[in-house]
Amino acid sequence: MTATSASAPPTARSADRVRAGGAVGTDGPGEGSTWLEHVAGWTLVVVVAMFVTQVGWM
Repeated sequence: MTATSASAPPTARSADRVRAGGAVGTDGPGEGSTWLEHVAGWTLVVVVAMFVTQVGWM
């Protein structure tokens, strides 16, 4: 890497590439949920329900 390439501002082409091919998703519209997210979500629901029951809030 040269000094000029390290300090060069990002171009529109590189910005499009980052937007289109990002490795990390935000699970926004258009991205499918995975089974792991469903399992983690339902596990959280069960843990909160157990906590609420043990504390006596319900």
